[in-house]
Amino acid sequence: MILYCDGASRGNPGPGAYGFVLLEGEDLVFQKGSRMGVVTNNVAEYEGLLKGLEKSIELGATSITVRSDSQLLVRQLLGEYRVKAPHIIPLFEKAKKLLTNFKQVEITHIRREENTLADALCNEALDHGYTD
Repeated sequence: MILYCDGASRGNPGPGAYGFVLLEGEDLVFQKGSRMGVVTNNVAEYEGLLKGLEKSIELGATSITVRSDSQLLVRQLLGEYRVKAPHIIPLFEKAKKLLTNFKQVEITHIRREENTLADALCNEALDHGYTD
């Protein structure tokens, strides 16, 4: 399964939202965007990842390819950057725990232009107030 995830806040912190898209090959399996309240951009990015991982597990995925345009999130997950912000540590730890549910994990940084659908879901949730 391929997970495209994104998060956004208007202001940092400010009103935030996450979005994620799940694909199997070229086929869309699931997509969601939801508003979160006032958060930092990094919290919103992690929330997109977490919600996408949880849905992937629920759908029975055994392998996952995570694609995110957040260089910070990707490098933290790959162990290239330390997680210093106290409010991010629990999100990071939850993500690492969720990733243990998969037999195969690939985490890739992509350009923002390659993450347009997850980004659009974030913006739509912010514009229209969609919440969980």
